[in-house]
Amino acid sequence: MHARDLYFVIPTYRLRDVGETVEAYDEHFRRNGHSPKIIVFDDSSPAAQEKYYPLLERTRTYSDVFYVGPREKEAFTSYIGQRLRDKRLDGLVKNLFRPSYGGNRNCALMYTLGGLVVSADDDMRPYALMEDSLESLDEGEISRGRLHRVNQNGYVRKSFDVLGAFLDVLGKRASDVPANYETGELLVDTAMDLETNATKGVSRENSLLLQKGSVRPDAVVKMAQTFRSGTNDVDALDFAELFLTNDEQVDPDELNELYVLVNFRPAVTKLNWRMDCGVAGYDNTFGLPPFFPTRLRFEDYVYRLWVRQDQVAAAHVDAAQNHTKSNYMRNPVAAEVFNEEVCNLLKRKIKDTLSHTDELTIGFDYSGEVTAEDAARSLDKVAALHSRAIEAAGTAQSERADALRLFAANLQKAFYSFEPDFFQQNLLRIADDVVSVIKGSIELWPTLVEICYFEKDRRGLPQVRVNNQKRT
Repeated sequence: MHARDLYFVIPTYRLRDVGETVEAYDEHFRRNGHSPKIIVFDDSSPAAQEKYYPLLERTRTYSDVFYVGPREKEAFTSYIGQRLRDKRLDGLVKNLFRPSYGGNRNCALMYTLGGLVVSADDDMRPYALMEDSLESLDEGEISRGRLHRVNQNGYVRKSFDVLGAFLDVLGKRASDVPANYETGELLVDTAMDLETNATKGVSRENSLLLQKGSVRPDAVVKMAQTFRSGTNDVDALDFAELFLTNDEQVDPDELNELYVLVNFRPAVTKLNWRMDCGVAGYDNTFGLPPFFPTRLRFEDYVYRLWVRQDQVAAAHVDAAQNHTKSNYMRNPVAAEVFNEEVCNLLKRKIKDTLSHTDELTIGFDYSGEVTAEDAARSLDKVAALHSRAIEAAGTAQSERADALRLFAANLQKAFYSFEPDFFQQNLLRIADDVVSVIKGSIELWPTLVEICYFEKDRRGLPQVRVNNQKRT
């Protein structure tokens, strides 16, 4: 295996649309003089794979494109099972790599062992929305952005050398990053809770502020990310709020506001509570901890805890990308609100009981308990949102009134009719299941890294080269 192989990976469960992402990034890399190995990691069902894989073969790229789908993943997990020789571990292995937010990313980690890897979600694009008149940032301010109405003037697309920005820092010591990088303890988002990244409410403008602190000169930048425009981590609660306050909006999923960057500058930090795996890069030379294997959207929270180690650093690089927020195969807003409330609970519990971190794992003492107070914190907030939707429906025009009532009904269904005991019972069941899977997976992970590292070097892991048309 060549040292510092460079990979670009696209985790997806929407194979129908991923071809456009492949072509956009392939063209971007060619224009900037890069030729990483491009791999699509697909969580589609076998039926969807058979239906939409031909669309991937119709793409035209300069670089070879490789594909890891349901058949390749089955062969991959079967090989691991043969090496472990313990049928009792088959369930854990399948959970680690099952179709889910964390499972697909864990496959990418194994396939890119020994190299540097940059990841982009299937609805990302290699440009950013920037205001057309740049403003200077304040002292200690790393970035600033604002919400703009869709189709409003005042911003343009700008493209940055994404891979070049990552290569400036990934795998390097903090003392060796470019001189224009600021250094500090962590970044604080004026619109987000620090440790859960939960929104503080809809904000028309936000900034990332660098909190002063030291980073060890010999700390290695193991993870980095670009800045992001488009939706920029807008919570489902924010989408709900925007829907309730826009008297003309009928569809809660409709995106009428775009997040536009005003300005940004790069920084290296000891911690990174703003981790965004959709636009991230990693130094995977010697392996990394697993993403939480869960269908809940908090798979990357493990890295916010893992990066606390003194010898590890994080970076926001000198580039930005755009999130287009595809609604294809995406859960309704009400279901996403429930998802986020469960995730925020688990984030707080895991962080508060963190017991250790090492090269490939973390440990925590939380075992999945949920108190009545935990349940009430989420239930009261969403019940108030439900009441507002019902009230707004009483004065709205017919089409919007129907949409508001449907949204309220979906909230009521997602949160078990706001019945406290029933909600707590189901929250407890979900937390217990998720935590038990995460703990077992983390314990097994170092053994799997060792198995895959040598097999990748010896014979390679199961994948196919996409038989698409090459551009010259």
